[in-house]
Amino acid sequence: MRSRLLAALAASMAVTSALTLQALPAEARPATRTGTHAGTPTAQDDLLERLRAIPGLTVVSESQQAGYRFFVLSFTQPVDHKNPGKGTFEQRLTLLHRSSDAPVVLFTGGYGLPVNPAPSRTEPTQLLDGNQVSVEHRFFRTSRPDPADWDDLTIWQEATDEHRIVQALKTIYSGRWIQTGASKGGMTSVYHRRFYPGDVDGVVAYVAPNDPVNPQDHAYDRFFARVGPEDCRTALEDVQREALKRRDRMVALLEQDAARNGYTFTRTLGSADRSFEMTVLDTAWAFWQYMSVADCPDVPPATATDAELYAWIDAVTFFGFYTDQGLDYYTPYYYQAATQLGWPDLRFEHLRGLIRHRGLYQPNSVIPAELRSRHDPRPMLDVDRWVRTRAERMMFVYGENDPWSAERFTPSRRDSYLYVAPGANHGANIARLPEADRAAATATLRRWAGVSPALRTADAAAVPADDMLPDRRTP
Repeated sequence: MRSRLLAALAASMAVTSALTLQALPAEARPATRTGTHAGTPTAQDDLLERLRAIPGLTVVSESQQAGYRFFVLSFTQPVDHKNPGKGTFEQRLTLLHRSSDAPVVLFTGGYGLPVNPAPSRTEPTQLLDGNQVSVEHRFFRTSRPDPADWDDLTIWQEATDEHRIVQALKTIYSGRWIQTGASKGGMTSVYHRRFYPGDVDGVVAYVAPNDPVNPQDHAYDRFFARVGPEDCRTALEDVQREALKRRDRMVALLEQDAARNGYTFTRTLGSADRSFEMTVLDTAWAFWQYMSVADCPDVPPATATDAELYAWIDAVTFFGFYTDQGLDYYTPYYYQAATQLGWPDLRFEHLRGLIRHRGLYQPNSVIPAELRSRHDPRPMLDVDRWVRTRAERMMFVYGENDPWSAERFTPSRRDSYLYVAPGANHGANIARLPEADRAAATATLRRWAGVSPALRTADAAAVPADDMLPDRRTP
């Protein structure tokens, strides 16, 4: 069926000689190794043919916008790179092409690509005016082997996925490569650099947590004891206490919400009560991750009604997140957190006597029972040691008021740097740095990429910026 669809599309393009083909849904990926763009007898055809010639690469669709060509691609990957005979799966990626000799930014988001990918540019892509390759992490969306052996979801396996993609596309692109990502995507970029340091010429990792010794999470408790004004911290603690004191009435509101929206709890947390408690525990974290000091006056007082309290927590933390439906997309992340990445282990001393479910605040609580696993501390210890002592050309950007920035990577002295954006949350980036730091970080990035400050930007203005972060409500 997919082959017939491809043939029909190719025939249509040949007849119309159109320059743009709207992106197909991932589920409609053609199984054959041919493209969907008829092209013109110019360098455009050369690019398309060179992409088609890469073994295992499928051109799913192409469109053009603002001086760029945008391709949705899939790449055949081994399910297990240590055992290629185990089978293969299709990994989704996109290519925003400007020039074969311009720098290439490898964007590893750490999660899935949008269901219907569209052109966008990360901050490094904008600063370098480069090409961009965006990779969907294995086990997210359609980039999941079938059947799935979750033992194959490791940082080394994904780094090797990316390595194969880089090596394949280097047959087309002669410029330097920069890897980037934010949050889990920033972590992913660090892991790729650890295992394949020769693939790219530099890394810019945004708000990337580093948890080398999982139980030693005092940095997070210190963060919440100091972040923002004292009255704001107190107000957030009061919200959490009030919500837990009103547990019975608040859980009833959650159950009504679940009935309206079709939320269930059976596959993950097990009950509305456990989901409610998890959401309340996450409230201060979510506030500082997504909001700022300017939002402190909106924190409801202890005298707020049940409805007001529920509505504010829902707006900040989202009660729909800790449900079977909200957690489904994030299952691969929580599995990785449980097995390798680690997680924030907070003490919640201000909630003593109000917490009902001990040990709830950890990733094994929010994934199906059959996926719950023991944590292996060795991968993070190895990565942390390598970044501190041997890594070269790595840049870390953190937000002062971002909880995920509380445990940071420490870069080596080998042309590597760490910057903190004052007052910034999880959306911290180079643009939010003080002027001197912003200029220094930009100059370093351009030096790594081998480009001059004089860049063309006018025709790229129509390509939207990408903050590289998933939407908690609609990922």
